[in-house]
Amino acid sequence: MATIEDTDARIEFERESRAPTDLELEPITSEDEDYESAPPSYQISTYPADFTLEVLHQKWKTDEILIPDFQRRFVWKQVQASKLIESFLVGLPVPAVFLYSERKSQKYFVIDGQQRLKSIFYYFEGYFGPETQGARKVFRLTGLSPDSIFNGKTYEDLRDEDKRRLKNSVLRAFVVQQLDPADDTSMYHIFERLNTGGTLLTNQEIRNCVYHGGFIGLLNEINANSIWRTILGKDTPDTRRKDIELIVRFFAMRDISVYKKPMKDWLSKFMKKNRDAPKEALDASRDLFNRTCAQVVASLGEKPFHVRSGLNAAVFDAVMTAFSNNLDAIPVNIADRYTTLIKDPDFDRDTRTSTTDVDTVNGRIKKAEEVLFG
Repeated sequence: MATIEDTDARIEFERESRAPTDLELEPITSEDEDYESAPPSYQISTYPADFTLEVLHQKWKTDEILIPDFQRRFVWKQVQASKLIESFLVGLPVPAVFLYSERKSQKYFVIDGQQRLKSIFYYFEGYFGPETQGARKVFRLTGLSPDSIFNGKTYEDLRDEDKRRLKNSVLRAFVVQQLDPADDTSMYHIFERLNTGGTLLTNQEIRNCVYHGGFIGLLNEINANSIWRTILGKDTPDTRRKDIELIVRFFAMRDISVYKKPMKDWLSKFMKKNRDAPKEALDASRDLFNRTCAQVVASLGEKPFHVRSGLNAAVFDAVMTAFSNNLDAIPVNIADRYTTLIKDPDFDRDTRTSTTDVDTVNGRIKKAEEVLFG
């Protein structure tokens, strides 16, 4: 379990790394504690698997291996990648990678080893790094000893026997699979602890990696809604996906009857459940969100949830949920009612302390419904 010092350090790291265009969220102790909550107990199976590089490359090309969309993506320099390839060619040991075997699809998600795997795949393809401005850089092994027979060689330049040696080289993988409970929520926590590159990912960045699918496409789309950006008070999407996390929170809050603390895991389960939602459901969600945003701004003006210092996530989820349930019955004095709500002592308490507790969540949403639309 994270210590207070660890939690404070992580939260401080994220706040210090904010871009000037990122959201300003009101600091709430209970939200920070939920954000850093310890994972539940799991039964996990971990076993070694030795794959040849050729097999790994084939699995990647057929989407049997999925590399999460980390914020920084591929960051290795060509010299680093070249020395990795040389290690395989001369028989030097290479650190193992970690793969998560998803229960439903049986596909592998890369937990740790993105840089190594992409270096291998790029070399087989002959180009270093992804396409940039319609062009890709030829991958020649660079930075090796001038005496190395592989220095300056592309994959196609290798002798046939060296190509076979590389393709048949083995990279050990530790495969992780969750046995109990019957979901894949542990993958979220594993990513949280083993992401590469030294960058601490936010909860929503990890969810975007783990729960890829049509729902994430919808989230990215509606996050660009100009009226939504007016509510946030920021024109540019948040670099750490905090704005998208608020959208997930809005959708998840609409059925609080099943809510369980911590909110961090509840939002993750909601995304997992809806990751492959049908088009009809996604269209309905888009319409609901856009209509709610439009009505909130029309009724309460810009940045309505910046009630103290920064956007208050608890005020946001309660009021947005209430509005979404009453889009066709907006009182003429809704602005005055909102002022009354913000000054209500019970609502104030439920948006300042213990904001992720079940009773508090239910209390503030009920209060918002009563005062705004009762």
